[in-house]
Amino acid sequence: MIWVFKTSVQSQKEVKNLTAFLDSMIGKGNWNFDLEDCDKILRLVSSNRETINSIIEHFNANNIEIIELE
Repeated sequence: MIWVFKTSVQSQKEVKNLTAFLDSMIGKGNWNFDLEDCDKILRLVSSNRETINSIIEHFNANNIEIIELE
């Protein structure tokens, strides 16, 4: 399943800071940011809702906006 989120991530530096965390949570190649999009889209590929919830919690704990899109 592909999960799509609007985020407040603005730069490649912020993406780089999240890379190790996202790779460990969901696996390299199973996530990507589209910083060109006005909503700074994050796409995650996972069938595990608990993992997605953990990622959302991590973003929130680090004051990074993350809102699931339909």
